[in-house]
Amino acid sequence: MSKQKSDIITFKADDSLVEALRQIPNRSEFIRSALLTALENMCPLCQGRGALTPAQKKHWEEFARDHALAECTDCHEVHLVCAHGE
Repeated sequence: MSKQKSDIITFKADDSLVEALRQIPNRSEFIRSALLTALENMCPLCQGRGALTPAQKKHWEEFARDHALAECTDCHEVHLVCAHGE
């Protein structure tokens, strides 16, 4: 089995984040896991930016005409519901 090549990625962090990370025994594994989780759960519309561009907002408003947000009766999470039914 060949070992996969790894790249080193650095990022800036404020003092409080650095101090919190120092408390974690395996920082590299923690950061890799956190990043992978964030990427797997990224919003498909804003792609993780946390805001829509004006064009995306226009598309969202068009989509929202026939869709609504509703709370799931089982897990209580908010999800999209089509106004035309299933």
